[in-house]
Amino acid sequence: MVRLTADLIWKSPHFFNAIRERELDLRGNKIPVIENLGATEDQFDTFDLSDNEIVKLENFPYLNRLGTLLLNNNRITRINPNIGEFLPKLHSLVLTNNRLTNLVEIDPLASLPKLQFLSLMDNNITKKPNYRLYVIHKLKSLRMLDFRKVKQKEQMEADSLFASQKAEEEAKKESAKTFVPGEITSTPEVSTEEQTPKVVAPTPEQIIAIKAAIVNSQTLEEVARLEQALKSGQLPADLNIDNDAKTDNENAEEDQMVTDGDQTVTDGKKEPNDGLGDAKLGQKNDDPAEMEQE
Repeated sequence: MVRLTADLIWKSPHFFNAIRERELDLRGNKIPVIENLGATEDQFDTFDLSDNEIVKLENFPYLNRLGTLLLNNNRITRINPNIGEFLPKLHSLVLTNNRLTNLVEIDPLASLPKLQFLSLMDNNITKKPNYRLYVIHKLKSLRMLDFRKVKQKEQMEADSLFASQKAEEEAKKESAKTFVPGEITSTPEVSTEEQTPKVVAPTPEQIIAIKAAIVNSQTLEEVARLEQALKSGQLPADLNIDNDAKTDNENAEEDQMVTDGDQTVTDGKKEPNDGLGDAKLGQKNDDPAEMEQE
């Protein structure tokens, strides 16, 4: 952004243009606000303020000489209602490619008594119903609108259409209601709390599962991603923590059951019978018989 200072005005190019008018060239400076134009001392017929970032058409000093104002390719959305008091001899105004959207926004131009040439091309206002007839009705001295001559037939049609104040007010209301493609519309603001999801700390089971996934990772990228998830507490969407933890718990329970079963069988099992016990028993039974025979 560049302020429109007296120093900038004095250093900017000034010359006699093609129609022999003294012109001050202030275009392309990214000027956001009109100010300090009193430094021109009303010595110019034309101001070229094109290709800047001006939002409001205001802050003009009294400039009795100024006849042409070029403001195409800015961001103008508002015009000072009393602009005619400061620019009494302005006859040409170029507002091509700005941000005027509703018919009511051009009403202040009716205070310019000498305005004959006006361009509002590439503004959304041009797409509103009865735009051209409304502008012709409001600006009685206009001879050229959007580089098209204002015809007598159009003047009569405009006067007929907006013969009453009520018809004019209805046209303004209709303009405000009409949606134009590309026009910026207001949207309800969503609180920051609603936009930002709440971070829930991972459970101990989830932390164990993440660490296990890190150990089993195949690439460095996967390890880094899981470590970041562990630090931030936000679990990766593709990591099914609950199922993995449940499966691990079930496996641990099964292993414990098998281990307990083996222990129970070991405690209650009998010594294996290999036949040696029966032989020994038979041998003991035979010994008394042999002793009797002797």
